[in-house]
Amino acid sequence: MNHTLSPESLDNLAHLVRSCGRWAHAQQKEITRTYKSDGTVVTEVDLEISRRIIEHLQANFPQANIISEENPLPFDEEAAWTFILDPIDGTDVYSQGMPCWAVALAILDNERNPVGALISAPRWGIGEEELFIRLDPGGVLLVNDQPFTLAEDKDFPHQITMGSFGQRYFDFSRFEGKIRIFGSAILHLLSAVIYPHVQGALAQSCYAWDIAAAHAVLKHVGMDVEYIDGNPFHYSDRLLIERKKFHPPLYAGTKACIKELGRLLPPDERHR
Repeated sequence: MNHTLSPESLDNLAHLVRSCGRWAHAQQKEITRTYKSDGTVVTEVDLEISRRIIEHLQANFPQANIISEENPLPFDEEAAWTFILDPIDGTDVYSQGMPCWAVALAILDNERNPVGALISAPRWGIGEEELFIRLDPGGVLLVNDQPFTLAEDKDFPHQITMGSFGQRYFDFSRFEGKIRIFGSAILHLLSAVIYPHVQGALAQSCYAWDIAAAHAVLKHVGMDVEYIDGNPFHYSDRLLIERKKFHPPLYAGTKACIKELGRLLPPDERHR
């Protein structure tokens, strides 16, 4: 069995993810927000993007696993690749007309390592509107089609990003840096990579699809995520098969930055 992902198949997949992000942008003004049984927001755009990408993956990568926020599918332990899809990460802010959301697709290898990512954030960017991230397994990290080089000075958290519930989990009394909150876990984690003056991130408990694509980018540049209790993070059966949230929350950044985050932003007493 051929376990490689051909350049042509990845080109086509990248084109689809990018086009889905642009289509979601075009639809944003007309969006209608509804709620799932757990109270989280969903839109017709989430569901349509999920349908388009899953149909493409099933047709072009029939022996790969597909894990999507909106569509539970069978999981094969022997599959060479696992795709993890969040059709819109940041649906709540998307449904309110805000710019900080992304279509995110991650690729895990057969050892469940995040090794690839396609992320379309058409209203976000680095000094320009639209951000498109492409990381093929074994390939070069491309940001808006150009090879990306990580900035220096990433080992101390002068500026960080975090989720909107971060105040529930961490003690901020020692932290004197700046905090940015956008409403998308993917963009929070990506920020530590793509923005020169953001060094780290805090990720509150969420699902595999909320972090996997950005996690692949972090690992590619020598960063990682780690549970706030010091344990390493991995894509367990709980996350991939049972589709549960990870817990506890995560620190993200270089190894040195994660150490400093643990010192400056320890868990709140309720979560120790």
